[in-house]
Amino acid sequence: MSEQSSVVAARGRPKDPAKRQAILDAAKDLFLSQGFAGTSMDAVAAEAGVSKLTVYSHFSDKETLFFSAVESKCENLMPMPMFTLAEGDSLEEMLNRIGVAFLGMIDGEDSVRLLRVMCAMAAQDEAMTRLFYEAGPQRTLNGMTRFLSRAAELGLLRLDDPTGAAEFFFGMLQGGCRHIQVLIGCCEAPGEEEKRERVAEAARLFMRAYSP
Repeated sequence: MSEQSSVVAARGRPKDPAKRQAILDAAKDLFLSQGFAGTSMDAVAAEAGVSKLTVYSHFSDKETLFFSAVESKCENLMPMPMFTLAEGDSLEEMLNRIGVAFLGMIDGEDSVRLLRVMCAMAAQDEAMTRLFYEAGPQRTLNGMTRFLSRAAELGLLRLDDPTGAAEFFFGMLQGGCRHIQVLIGCCEAPGEEEKRERVAEAARLFMRAYSP
């Protein structure tokens, strides 16, 4: 049987979640240390302790693996249930919870390293940087947009443009030049107390701007 046939056959079998996670973890580490071009599926397989066929049975190609690795990292830091707003929930408390998680994600060491890699790749491979954006920032923005739309449905906010409001909230959290300074190594990421203070102030301003 050819390697391609073996891959097709493997895809028909139930997938092992533990192996999938091992592959994602290995891919994340290698993409960060070796870059996208310098990371091979063989290297990912060796790092994860699985066969190359197993890698292909979970992920059809390197682009899919990269997208899934970024998406998995975001899901670990900002799981989609975080954006679920139920009737009776405190909107301001949830904005604070989302804000703290968001700052923890964008200022985390892995996220900063990955964004630096993406900036270096931008002029060489627009398709890969687009994949990164869709798997990471766009995913988070979509979740926040749904959250704010739900808040408007419940009468908690007055919104004409939920996506614009989501961008406004995240923009306040990034702090303009502060996040750029972190990215280029001019300053350290904010500590836990500073993050909570910044998020609380952003949530207050957001509620004031969009309260019905």
